[in-house]
Amino acid sequence: MATGKCMCGAVALSIRDLSAEYGTCHCEMCRRWTGSALLGISVPVADLTITGAENIKTIQSSDWAERAWCDKCGTGLWYRVTADVAHAGNYEIPVGLLDDANGLKMTREIFIDSKPDAFTYAGERELLSKADVLALYSVDI
Repeated sequence: MATGKCMCGAVALSIRDLSAEYGTCHCEMCRRWTGSALLGISVPVADLTITGAENIKTIQSSDWAERAWCDKCGTGLWYRVTADVAHAGNYEIPVGLLDDANGLKMTREIFIDSKPDAFTYAGERELLSKADVLALYSVDI
């Protein structure tokens, strides 16, 4: 069981069967939301327990996804596809929320064609363009 929380601790997460792999999103929305790139780990709905839900606010940030944050401290909590498209439902939890993120490996970067040239990560991983991602999720924006 992995655990995590927002800055103030008003929202806590427990994650069963945490994957060792995470991805990075360089889309404009993720960069504005995080101030950088979203380093997110995919968590199925059934594997996530949330406490402090009364402190969570969400916004439908696009026609097909929402973002959530702690209403007390402003910490970004997740990105989640809400439309009835491929890969819908899972939570993308920022890796920085985890109490222990050791041992995780970045295996994918998406919206690679939107990545600022100052953002450089070491190691091999799958690289997907905006067009690749939209095709993967079967959406048209």
